[in-house]
Amino acid sequence: MSRGGRHAYGALSVLAAGALVLTGCSKGGSDSGGNDKKDRDSAKRQQASIKFGDAAASNGPAPDVPGAKSGGTMEVLQRDSYAHLDPGQIYVSDEMSLSQLIHRGLTGYKATSNDGSKHEVVGDLATDSGTTTDGGKTWKYTLKDGIKFQDGSPITSKDVRHSVERLFAPFINQGPTYLQQWLADTPGTAYRKLLKDGPYKGKHLPSSILETPDAKTIVFHFKTAHPDLPYALAMAGYSVVSQKGDTKQKYDKSPVVAGPYKVQSFKSGKSMVLVKNPNWDPKTDPIRHQYVDQFTFQFNQQYETSTKALLADSGADQAGISFNNQVDAGNLSQVLRDPKMKSRTVSGYQPYVGQMNINMSHKAMQDKTVREAIAYALPVTPFVRAYGGTDAMEVAGGLISPTVSGYDAAFDPWGKKEKPAGDAAKAKELLKKAGKLNMKLTFGYINTPEGQQYSTAMAAGLKKAGFNVQRQEIPAETFYDQVSKLDNNYDIFHTAWGADWPSASTVIPPLYDGRVIADGAQNYSQINDPKINSEIDRINKITDPVKSAAEWEKLDQYIVKDSVNVVPTAYYKQTQIAGSKVGGLVYDDVIGGVDPRRLFIK
Repeated sequence: MSRGGRHAYGALSVLAAGALVLTGCSKGGSDSGGNDKKDRDSAKRQQASIKFGDAAASNGPAPDVPGAKSGGTMEVLQRDSYAHLDPGQIYVSDEMSLSQLIHRGLTGYKATSNDGSKHEVVGDLATDSGTTTDGGKTWKYTLKDGIKFQDGSPITSKDVRHSVERLFAPFINQGPTYLQQWLADTPGTAYRKLLKDGPYKGKHLPSSILETPDAKTIVFHFKTAHPDLPYALAMAGYSVVSQKGDTKQKYDKSPVVAGPYKVQSFKSGKSMVLVKNPNWDPKTDPIRHQYVDQFTFQFNQQYETSTKALLADSGADQAGISFNNQVDAGNLSQVLRDPKMKSRTVSGYQPYVGQMNINMSHKAMQDKTVREAIAYALPVTPFVRAYGGTDAMEVAGGLISPTVSGYDAAFDPWGKKEKPAGDAAKAKELLKKAGKLNMKLTFGYINTPEGQQYSTAMAAGLKKAGFNVQRQEIPAETFYDQVSKLDNNYDIFHTAWGADWPSASTVIPPLYDGRVIADGAQNYSQINDPKINSEIDRINKITDPVKSAAEWEKLDQYIVKDSVNVVPTAYYKQTQIAGSKVGGLVYDDVIGGVDPRRLFIK
């Protein structure tokens, strides 16, 4: 998933339970002196597997949050407006946080502790997390009684079928593609051939692939075993869509939802109001609560603005929070070290890895020597500093996060952990060798205070190495939509990606498989390397999670060191703050931030 833009994740396959070799963060970690052990523990914990819950665990209502009360209006201060509300288009972290309140899928993550650290995958709309008798080739789900959309219509297997089949339609191009590829038994974008126009021209997936024998039953048939299906189905991108209420592209701004809240109003870029969905039945939902009467969102609230408002803690801000904004760099150190703020602050390690993409579709970027010059020259210190220093970031060497099995703390081919300011001299030598001194480099950056800060300093570092850098701003709300266009003007641009569950199989294939290159897809650098493609196919067939983790890390190192289509920058941490009247505040490892499902007003 993307950040800041993207992602929240699940967990490694149930086959991996107890089999992981856990490796924490070491070199390149925080130097703040107070959070190293907490960070290491958080990273290790997130590598562990999450079990599949049975029917009993899937029963509602969700366990009560200690001290919870009902009623009131909660203010939500957000930097970015939501580009997508259609589940099929959701693959960005802030939209995934929102989806916890409005959307439901066949499965979901149930918190089994009050600190956000323990979970199990349970049946959400389904009676359990799924049953398979052949190792994951066939999965059966049965829908619960009493589940409805916001308009009161019952949710049936026809809606689930429609939700799956519409993912093959051309206009759905921003969400995850695991399920589609598994059903089509093909990598990349070739899955679209299975149902070219989705269900909109009267065609459907055959019952040999997707079976709905009655109103309550859904059966998935795969040619290859996919024991991770319950994790995939828990993603926001696979939430249910109303067949009757599907308005295709218009659904993206006005969805018919099944969660505890519905959208009362949405003014893109300005505001949103969520109110209680009267047709949500807590008896059917083991995951969510409906304590707050109304959530009022204000967009375009930068990190510094939201932090100052919540620190001031007056008026509506006392019952205020941000689902995704972090404490800004200027206040982070103070907030973390103030004992009085402890009850209003949550922190944790996120699954995201920042990376500077080098656009391989541009001819000038196809010169490997030029890419190596970018890799050496790029300073990561400005990026880390813009978000609050080592309390907020850890300098990255590779593309696999400390929260994901296979992470290698020693890997650092471009010397970023030793020289985070970059090596301009080495880069200039390479540019001279390539005869490309003073070549133009268009740097697309996210138009936020942090983006402006780090892009300016990064551009200065690249200029020092001999590049003629031209910065171009990209609006935050549509940043990922813009950089995922095949025909974009940017030679380099920064994105962040987090594993969908702690396996690099949810990192490397979506980002670097050349067969997924398409408008809206997540292969942002547009790398199409036959070795990467073939290695993805080979490693995906390895069933031993420890062996596959080791092989993914080898491929990670080949991508960073030999393909040089991206330059890793940082591993993410997150600190968030809330008003003094906000209850139920915890950092949830799966969401990668505040858990909005348990919030209440004191």
